[in-house]
Amino acid sequence: MALAATEKAPRSAAKKAATTKSASDYTAHHLQVLEGLEAVRKRPGMYIGSTDGRGLMHCLWEIIDNAVDEALAGHGDRIEVILFADGSVEVRDNARGIPVDIEPRTGLTGVEVVFTKLHAGGKFGGGSYTASGGLHGVGASVVNALSARLDVEVDRGGKTYAMSFRRGEPGYFPDVASADKSPDHEFTPYERSSELAVIGKARRGVTGTRVRYWADRQIFLRDAAFDYDQLVARARQTSFLVPGLTIVVRDERRLPGTPGADGPHDAVFLHDGGISEFAEFLAPDAAVTEVWRLQGTGTFTETVPVLDAKGHMAPAEVERECTVDIAVRWGTGYDTTVKSFVNIIATPKGGTHMAGFEQALLKVFRKQLEVNARRLKVGSDKPEKDDVLAGLTAVVTVRLAEPQFEGQTKEVLGTAAVRSIVTRVVERELTGRLTSTRRGDKAQAFLLLEKVVSEMKSRISARLHKETQRRKNALETSSLPAKLADCRSAEVERSELFIVEGDSALGTAKLARSSDYQALLPIRGKILNVQKASVTDMLKNAECAAIIQVVGAGSGRSFDLDSARYGKVIIMTDADVDGAHIRILLLTLFFRYMRPLVEAGRVFAAVPPLHRIEVVNAGSRKNELIYTYSEAEMRRTVGSLAKRGKTVKQPLQRYKGLGEMDADQLAETTMDPRHRTLRRVTLKDAELAEKVFDLLMGGDVGPRKDFIIESAAELDRERIDA
Repeated sequence: MALAATEKAPRSAAKKAATTKSASDYTAHHLQVLEGLEAVRKRPGMYIGSTDGRGLMHCLWEIIDNAVDEALAGHGDRIEVILFADGSVEVRDNARGIPVDIEPRTGLTGVEVVFTKLHAGGKFGGGSYTASGGLHGVGASVVNALSARLDVEVDRGGKTYAMSFRRGEPGYFPDVASADKSPDHEFTPYERSSELAVIGKARRGVTGTRVRYWADRQIFLRDAAFDYDQLVARARQTSFLVPGLTIVVRDERRLPGTPGADGPHDAVFLHDGGISEFAEFLAPDAAVTEVWRLQGTGTFTETVPVLDAKGHMAPAEVERECTVDIAVRWGTGYDTTVKSFVNIIATPKGGTHMAGFEQALLKVFRKQLEVNARRLKVGSDKPEKDDVLAGLTAVVTVRLAEPQFEGQTKEVLGTAAVRSIVTRVVERELTGRLTSTRRGDKAQAFLLLEKVVSEMKSRISARLHKETQRRKNALETSSLPAKLADCRSAEVERSELFIVEGDSALGTAKLARSSDYQALLPIRGKILNVQKASVTDMLKNAECAAIIQVVGAGSGRSFDLDSARYGKVIIMTDADVDGAHIRILLLTLFFRYMRPLVEAGRVFAAVPPLHRIEVVNAGSRKNELIYTYSEAEMRRTVGSLAKRGKTVKQPLQRYKGLGEMDADQLAETTMDPRHRTLRRVTLKDAELAEKVFDLLMGGDVGPRKDFIIESAAELDRERIDA
């Protein structure tokens, strides 16, 4: 034991010495202090979220929002955004222009302070802006830090001032007055003092700012690019939020697939209707109510640090005013579209203003349903938030000085007092609308309350249905429709449900399928058009109810993708016009009430053949069968066989329906995974799909009639079975 202790002693001493040495090596010399814009270039994600296309667009929003803040304050009514072919972008406005005089604390011009100093600007309570999107004073300086080059021109006092920067450092480019500017040109940084050069004269009374910058490719990913569609959507949105403001987006990049592919393209936005017009634009369905404006103000006090005369921060009690302006409109659908803004800055993740809005909605509707319980046959049930939000299109805006956001990306409002102010305004204004004695308002209010009650009852019924389904084990199929020919496998990923058209096709399909994993559900003719029908009518329809029951995952907002009984749902209809109509009716059902199944890529359309070509072989060899899926393919195939000297048995067999095939043919061409072709139904653009479904299947006949007339010339008349 003594020997063992003697041997361990040196190791312990060495370990202690190593630890002491390691600790002594870490000193204050190892600490880094990043000055000014170095911190932005070192950690860009902290300021703009990411360095991909999303971060690139965020930089552009920072510059555009500065111009919008001027318009919001009543200065300037026009903003232009120009995307140049060299990858740069320029934002122009006709507002007051950035101050060009000397800022006393730094001794720098206002332009240089704005673009080089973090947390510097006119939005820290100095009285220049009562409400603005910019709050932290880092927007312009962050964009400058992350730009290979930035040029700013200011029109003020009859002069045009200019200044250039390279990666945040002020200096001089020789091409400052040239049209051929580039970040790669020679750059001379200012050594002793920077200079705000006067490069021309401005007309009397003309003011404004022009900022052009080239994003630094040392920071941003190589494939990061400005998104034209996103820019146009943001410009349109802003023009709704600031009535009277003209925003022009000009694309000079000539990129394929964009409106400017053939030359410079201008998109101009000007809306005087404000958020009421915005709500109408966003609404995806027919109206139950008009657009209602809920407006009001409230005040609150908060303790904030304020700069005193000596430049020191001191706490002070400040009274704030919060202006609430909300546009709401309910439609016949059940989807919810809500956009929220603080000082025209979008808050996609909500915040205290959205919490107050939703809290007030639920409180008001619960109270009104309680008052009208007997007339509406509500019973003892209470509506939930989803029942009230069904079919709602809303634009929620609040304006206040110095709101608190969670981070520079400003996606969530954090000012706590806003919640109670929004709640009070919405409660007062919405209650007034729902209890109004005016004939128009009274009728709309009753329809709206009926809709909420209907949604509540549908939710409760769907929940009970889902709970019942979950209690059943995999072997219990007694509750499933008798006409379902189910498969034996319980593996969801492997199983397939074929929805087939008619009993004749069902008989052939039963012989053609693999009963181990392929289930069959026949439907009679054309199901209900659910785009025009109510939820109640849809649930009463036997075919729709059978499909929802067999899929086993519920419907509407209660749809649970994980509960679906089959990995694939395959619509198998005849290859004719009636078959196409049945297919679109079925897809409408899936789109409206089982959309997650479509989004997950689990809905398919089978592709049965149109023709069977029998190639006659010489001697005793068996004739060869070739299947084609369109008239054009059939003609090409027959022509190719003729050139090769092959004889085709006449007449060619043209399948009028799936029932004309025998089981072997149906299996080989349409059902056997080894040979079949399936067309996956995708949902790349939900808004566009919604519009197409509404056009083809909705209740408004006029647009559909125009579409049919315009498309008649493109129709292949030979495809019509007559």
